[in-house]
Amino acid sequence: MATFDRSDDLRGATFVGVDLTGARFRGSELSGVVMRGVEIGGADVDAPWLPHADFFRVNGVDVIPLVEAELDRRFPGRELRRAGDPEGLRAAWRALERTWEATTARAAALPPGAVDVSVDGEWSFAQTLRHLVMATDTWLRRAVLGVAQPYHPIGQTDHGYALDGNDPSVFSAVTPPYGEVLEVRAGRQAMVRELLATVTPEELAVERRNPWAPEHPETTLSCLHVILEEEWEHHRYAVRDLAVIEARG
Repeated sequence: MATFDRSDDLRGATFVGVDLTGARFRGSELSGVVMRGVEIGGADVDAPWLPHADFFRVNGVDVIPLVEAELDRRFPGRELRRAGDPEGLRAAWRALERTWEATTARAAALPPGAVDVSVDGEWSFAQTLRHLVMATDTWLRRAVLGVAQPYHPIGQTDHGYALDGNDPSVFSAVTPPYGEVLEVRAGRQAMVRELLATVTPEELAVERRNPWAPEHPETTLSCLHVILEEEWEHHRYAVRDLAVIEARG
């Protein structure tokens, strides 16, 4: 089975009569892809940045508003993630904490070891919580609070972290006990809660340094929006995979 990675440049390629049944695309750039007369039944597209695209048309219909409305319906509180004032942000975070509390309880009801099970090569539930620790460290501790070395060793990086020239040695190479993951995760949630308890409109407007792209300035508000986006997207992945694990019995 052929594998293409970031060293392969397929920009502008044309595929005619090609059978891509069962193909998987991970972390790939598909912006501007045009498909005509294709058989796409059973396709499963996951695009976390879809709301930021100009459009995503299926048979001439821009489906982005439809997808967003359905996700907001499925996950009450998600619609608050772009709140622009302190009270709205506090409400958004309360909704997220309630959601994660219920989801963590759902994971706890599974057989021992289930939180470390990977579904189709995706992160396990424990790894998802560890990544959210890293996300909070990046966008709150590093970007907003200016901590020079913001990362807890328990954090989970994504596949591109080292490839982009970052040093992964600050993170533990040993899988931590799940109880420790929950403890560190709760601490990071409390950090966000405490900042939101006192943040002012003026502080939300303060310019911050983008931790991944310094040439693109951020504000305290935009950094908090990133945290909220990360939380909701990874919650969506988590409940998707928990449902699979539950179905397996």
